[in-house]
Amino acid sequence: MGVETNKQQDDKIIVVGKLGASYGIRGWLKVFSYTEVPESIFSYKPWLLKVKGEWIEFPVEDWKRHNQGHVCKLQSVGIREEAQAYANVEIGVYGDQLPNLPEEEFYWKDLFGMSVVTTKGYDLGKVDDIFETGSNDVLVVKANLKDAFGKKERLVPFLEEQVIKHIDAEARRIEVDWDPGF
Repeated sequence: MGVETNKQQDDKIIVVGKLGASYGIRGWLKVFSYTEVPESIFSYKPWLLKVKGEWIEFPVEDWKRHNQGHVCKLQSVGIREEAQAYANVEIGVYGDQLPNLPEEEFYWKDLFGMSVVTTKGYDLGKVDDIFETGSNDVLVVKANLKDAFGKKERLVPFLEEQVIKHIDAEARRIEVDWDPGF
């Protein structure tokens, strides 16, 4: 079984993937990696699994490629029924395990909560989520209240230079060339 983490560390945990359905009868689980190179998720140790709202350290006993993805075996999970308890659970790692990025590059986690303002000074809200579309990433920007355009949420394509004009990490602000009516 895993070891519960200290609650003060929760804000330093970065979600890097998710466990999927159980695979086979010996307690293996499918793995959905959010890392740039999918199998690099297995280089992080320990894994933290969010079980019933709590992060628990859980060692990975083994992993392998399967079809187009990956499967893993968690330590102390030996049968399918035990594995099913971890299906759809987020996989996290301690943030200090992530490599440092060059200047002007950001992890998605760094963008969450940043203010998004147009080049003309219109406050669109804060980055609430980010997702991939295949062609580019998209910022989900949420305002506290509906604005003058009746919008509470906007989807802003993360297209550097074209839409994203400047990211100021110190000020926690992203400047975009975006029409607030969209």
